[in-house]
Amino acid sequence: MKIGAKILLTCWLLCLSSQALAHKPSDSYLTISVDGADLYGRWDVALRDLDNPLVLDSNGDGKLTWGELKRRQADIAHYAFSRITLASDGQNCPIQPGEMLIDHHTDGAYAVLMFNAKCALQPARLAIDYHLFADIDTLHKGLVSVVNDGAIATAILGLDHPQETLDLHGKPLANVFIDFMLEGMGHIWRGFDHALFLIALLLPASWVARGRSWQAVASPRPVVLELLRIVTAFTAAHAITLTLAAFHLISVPAVLVEIGIAVTILLAALNNIYPLVQRRLWLIAFAFGLIHGFGFANVLIDMALPPLHLAVALAGFNLGVEAGQLGIVLLLLPVLYLYRQEHWFKLAALYGGSAAISVFAVSWIVERCAILSV
Repeated sequence: MKIGAKILLTCWLLCLSSQALAHKPSDSYLTISVDGADLYGRWDVALRDLDNPLVLDSNGDGKLTWGELKRRQADIAHYAFSRITLASDGQNCPIQPGEMLIDHHTDGAYAVLMFNAKCALQPARLAIDYHLFADIDTLHKGLVSVVNDGAIATAILGLDHPQETLDLHGKPLANVFIDFMLEGMGHIWRGFDHALFLIALLLPASWVARGRSWQAVASPRPVVLELLRIVTAFTAAHAITLTLAAFHLISVPAVLVEIGIAVTILLAALNNIYPLVQRRLWLIAFAFGLIHGFGFANVLIDMALPPLHLAVALAGFNLGVEAGQLGIVLLLLPVLYLYRQEHWFKLAALYGGSAAISVFAVSWIVERCAILSV
């Protein structure tokens, strides 16, 4: 039994380490308006993402100036537009790059690549083949919105789903719901800071605090009840701020949100090592969940969807987030409960796992504070 537990624990810790070392997922925002056979587009791509393959910061001072970007405009356009194609009825709609602008999103500065494209005939369906950053960032997603005479079609493209043909009469709201539900599930597994926070909350689930140490629970009932309280509180909290932020009722700079998320991870992990907060942990989960909700909202804020589509996308995304969280719970909880009596397991999983999470959280805080000071 111990050998099996050690194997499971080793695999889990390896996954935890590889996830925590990965960078934060990136998104671009592609909006296309259809006017007869003509397409008019705007493509917002984060400068921090473009700087990786193109080295836009020529003097290496950590700051991108308009002069540096202007000199590389042709390179930026070539890099981006060589990784996307538009087609209708099996025929390409050649893209003609336009001017480049700069805009600021919640998570920093973006290059705004204007373009137009010409199809042979007025398209009824538009095929998009998307490969931006596919060779260097497996987590990158392109959030696509196509507007045709008031009808809206959306897509979420990336390495795992690089192609989609959109019906320009509009995508059914049920499909929009499914797309964003899948994105919500993926966001939990790709958004490693959110996953680590949930793991930090889960780690002590099979133990109960006695003084300043943890003792194994005698039955599964208190474990299930405590988890229900914690997960429900966290879910309710991030659903509140996710909704408020997505509808632009509250706005918080993304870098402050990212720092706040890292701090919540650190505090949750440290409490596992030295349990200062022993009761009503669901209140802590609720308070911290409010911060995480702003992090989830960054996926939807910049898509500029109309209210009905945004509401459907929000509902699907929220459900997907909950499904992703449930997957983590079902993956870890049986192992934590089954081997809770093993002293070595408590040392490795509860204390060792929490210490590792603390290290990653501190590194994120330092990294994100450095971005804030630039």
